[in-house]
Amino acid sequence: MPIQEGFRDQRLTVVPRRVVAEAQARPVTRRLTVTDCGYYPSAADHMMTRPNGTEETILILCAAGAGWARVAGAQHRVGPNAALVIPRGAPHSYGASPEAPWTIWWCHLRGSDLPELVEEIGASASRPVLPVRRIDRAIALLDEIVTILERDHSPAALMGAAGAAWKLLTQIVVDRAMPAPGDPLQRAMAYLAERLDSTVRVADLAAMVGVSPSHLSALFRRATGGGVLAHQTALRMAQARNLLDTTDATVAAIAREVGYHDPFYFSRHFKRMHEASPTEYRNRAKG
Repeated sequence: MPIQEGFRDQRLTVVPRRVVAEAQARPVTRRLTVTDCGYYPSAADHMMTRPNGTEETILILCAAGAGWARVAGAQHRVGPNAALVIPRGAPHSYGASPEAPWTIWWCHLRGSDLPELVEEIGASASRPVLPVRRIDRAIALLDEIVTILERDHSPAALMGAAGAAWKLLTQIVVDRAMPAPGDPLQRAMAYLAERLDSTVRVADLAAMVGVSPSHLSALFRRATGGGVLAHQTALRMAQARNLLDTTDATVAAIAREVGYHDPFYFSRHFKRMHEASPTEYRNRAKG
């Protein structure tokens, strides 16, 4: 018989709705509030149905086993190392696989920042299941949230839980944006980082990692916000700043080390990006 909770060794915290309303009226927690959270290990027969959705956005991390979700009329499988994100108001049901019941960490969230965070994660009612590469980090943050709210629901505790939830959501964003080890984007980034003093053609780099130039450019834009050459320039400028801060090397020598054979062009490019020449940057007080 399906059950909503009551699993052996489970952890469960529900913040009273009066306290939630107060938190939503305060600075910081009005932007993000954890309203419910928990841990259900090997949750056999687990099932939840909400035909009208809920006031909160739901985040479920599947640590082991498997489950399923039906969101806005579409069925989805939820496997290990995956996040299930159900937007506020979306009709849904979900539950554990009969063959391999899932182990899940979960929380419900409210706040004015949630729509943007969910959008950055890439989740929607039509795409609620996302892979999470570093599930261990995400679980550690949800464990922290549960531990905080198990103790009390004071304003300080709710703020601490909000901070951990913010980090959890942004960690998933970063996890999804960064390339997996060995994939074309990761290999291309590593190649550029190792050859700051070399000229690299996008077509040659794409051929080396086995994708088309247009696809490689799209991968870079998705991960970094800019193209291949913009990423190479960012790497070069980061190394130039490091050398200006930590060595006595001349500007001309630094320019050569980061791939600029004309030190005057390097200086102009550096000033355009940093609003200071290399020498002015070196002489700034820092720290």
